[in-house]
Amino acid sequence: MGAQPASLIIACGALAREIVALRTLNNWPHLVVQCLPAELHNRPEKIPAAVRAKIQAARGRFTSIFVAYADCGTGGLLDAVLAEEDVERIPGSHCYEFFAGSAQFAELAEAELGTFYLTDFLLQHFERLIIHGLGIDKHPELLPLYFGHYKKLTYLAQVPSEEKMAAGRAAAQRLGLEFEAHVTGYGELATSLERAHTLAISTMTESIITWQN
Repeated sequence: MGAQPASLIIACGALAREIVALRTLNNWPHLVVQCLPAELHNRPEKIPAAVRAKIQAARGRFTSIFVAYADCGTGGLLDAVLAEEDVERIPGSHCYEFFAGSAQFAELAEAELGTFYLTDFLLQHFERLIIHGLGIDKHPELLPLYFGHYKKLTYLAQVPSEEKMAAGRAAAQRLGLEFEAHVTGYGELATSLERAHTLAISTMTESIITWQN
């Protein structure tokens, strides 16, 4: 009887590339990553049920499960599901908070509440997730309804480049917002995944000891 995969990371699709990069950089082959569609960011009421379905489908196949989602607009409903399923998630209200870090994110929010945030992933898929996803391409009149209360677009860069900065400025101009950028790297996402890795190793070790006895 072989050991089961140590840990499943159920992740928001908007974090997939960064999580896989951290998994590779840190040599965590025992962390298995399964992603839910990034489009769920536009329908947060669907996130809790989608995460629950993933958790229940994984029961018995992994020694531990960790959720790489913030609350992401579910109004506490995701936490209620995770409490029932006895599964941890990354702390925070928004995915952006992972990258900026809680302290810096609080400073950014306090400086300007009307801020729209983009990460590397959201910047790369700006047209698909924001413009097409919100129907602005077909109904331009929706733009002020969605973004009229925003004043600034803040790009939180994980792996910055001149091309990405230019794309960020273009996105801000498209939405009629001021542009600001901060280089964050992987921020607290790396810290949270390190905790998931430690939990996975501990759980797998306990499982092997129990099996041997």
